[in-house]
Amino acid sequence: MKLFSLQWLVAVVSATAWMLPLAVNGFAPSAFFFRHNNKHDTTHSSKRIRSAFSLNAVFNDPLAAPIDGNGDSRAGAVTKKKQALKPFARYLEVECWKNADLRELEPVLRAVANACKQINRIVQRAQTDDIYGAAVDAQGKVLTETNIQGEVQQKLDVLCNELFMRAFCGASQGQIHAVASEEEDIPRCCSDVMNDQAFAVGEFVAVFDPLDGSKNIDASLPVGSIFGIYRPPPGTKIGSDAKAFLHDGSSTLVASGYCLYSATTVLVLTMGSGVDGFTLDPDTGQFLHTHRDIRIPSSGPIYSFNEANYRDFDQPVRRYLTSIKEQSRAVGKEDGTVPLSARYIGALVADAHNVLINGGIYGYPATFQNRNGKLRLMYESNPMAMIMEQAGGAGSTGYGRILNVKPNDIHQRVPTFLGSIENVYELDQFCKYYSEEDEDQQRWEA
Repeated sequence: MKLFSLQWLVAVVSATAWMLPLAVNGFAPSAFFFRHNNKHDTTHSSKRIRSAFSLNAVFNDPLAAPIDGNGDSRAGAVTKKKQALKPFARYLEVECWKNADLRELEPVLRAVANACKQINRIVQRAQTDDIYGAAVDAQGKVLTETNIQGEVQQKLDVLCNELFMRAFCGASQGQIHAVASEEEDIPRCCSDVMNDQAFAVGEFVAVFDPLDGSKNIDASLPVGSIFGIYRPPPGTKIGSDAKAFLHDGSSTLVASGYCLYSATTVLVLTMGSGVDGFTLDPDTGQFLHTHRDIRIPSSGPIYSFNEANYRDFDQPVRRYLTSIKEQSRAVGKEDGTVPLSARYIGALVADAHNVLINGGIYGYPATFQNRNGKLRLMYESNPMAMIMEQAGGAGSTGYGRILNVKPNDIHQRVPTFLGSIENVYELDQFCKYYSEEDEDQQRWEA
C-alpha cells in the first residue's frame, strides 16, 4: 500500500511540474482536463498549448519563439528573409554595371546612402542631444538672420547640409563638380567645399534639400532628404556659376532619390530605369532592397493638400478639391472603388511617399501670397517628378510637365502636383478648363 501511495505521489508531482509552465502562460490545466473530453477537443487543446508557449516566448524573446509546427524559430525565419534581400551596395554595383553612363556615380550614391544613415541617427537624437532649435554662431549666439528661403536656419539644417555637401563632394572621384543646396544662397564648387582644387573636376552637378520638414521633428513627425544629380549639356562650363544648373530636368536629370525618416527609414532611388526602395535594417546598419520596381497605382484614393490654404488656392484647384470630395469615392483597387482619404503630414517626402505607395495625388498649388507655389523646382519638384514618372505616375505644374520647366534661378519655385497618372491628369483638365473660363470672365469684365 505504501509503495502504491509513493508511486501515486510521484505521478502527481510530475504532472504538476509539466503543467506549471502552462499556468505561467495563462493556460488553465483544469480547462484542459475537464472541459475537453473528446478527441476533437483534445486536438484543439494541444494547439492552445503550443500557442501558449509561443506567445510567452514572443513577449520575452521575439526572435526565439517557435512560429510553426516544424519548430522553426522566428530568428531563423527573419534571417532567411534578410539573406534574400539585396544590400544597397550590391544593387548599385549591378545597376551601374548595366548603365555604363552612370557607372562612375556608384561611389557617390553609396556616400549619399551613408549620409542618410547619419542623418537618421541625428534626427533620432535631436531632442536628447540638444541639436534641435535655431542655429548658433561660434560664440553660441542664436542666429536670427534668415537664409535664401526666408527661414531661420535650424541646427539640424546646418548639420545635415554639411553631411550632404561632403557626401557628394568628398566621395567624388572626378564625378560631381558642383553642388547646390536649399540652405545655400548660391551653388558651390566641390573644390570650395573640400578646400582642395583636386575636386574641381567632373561632368555632373548635384542638388539637394538636406532636411525637408525639419519643424516636424519637434512633434516626432516624419521628415526626409531629397536629392538629384544632373548632367549639364556637353560644352557647359561648370563652376560656382548657377548657369550649369539651369536646364530642364527632362534632358539633364539622371538620378533622383529621397530618404524618409519615419517609423522605418526608407531610401528611394531612380537612375532612369524604374524606382526601387531600400529599408534601413537596424541590426546590420545596411539599406536592404525591400521595394523592388515600385509602381504607383494608375489612380488612388489619397489626396494630400494643405486645405488650410483652400481659400487662397486658384479657382481651378478649389473646384478640383470640391469635385473629388463630392464624389466621395475614387476608382482604385481591383474591387472597383475605394473611399477617398485626405492625408497631409506637412513634409514633402512623407506625403509624396504615401502617394507613391498607395496611389492618389499630392499638391502644393500656387496661392495668392505665393504665385509660384513654395516648392523649389531644382531640388524638390524635379527629383520627385522624376521618381513619380519612373514609377508610372506623373508630375505636373497644373499646366504642363514639371520636368519640362526651364529654370531661370537655382531657387525657382513652381506649383507642384505629383501622383497617380489619372489623378494628376484630372487636375490638369480642371486647370485647363477653368483657367480659360477665368480669362474669358476677365476679358468680359474689362
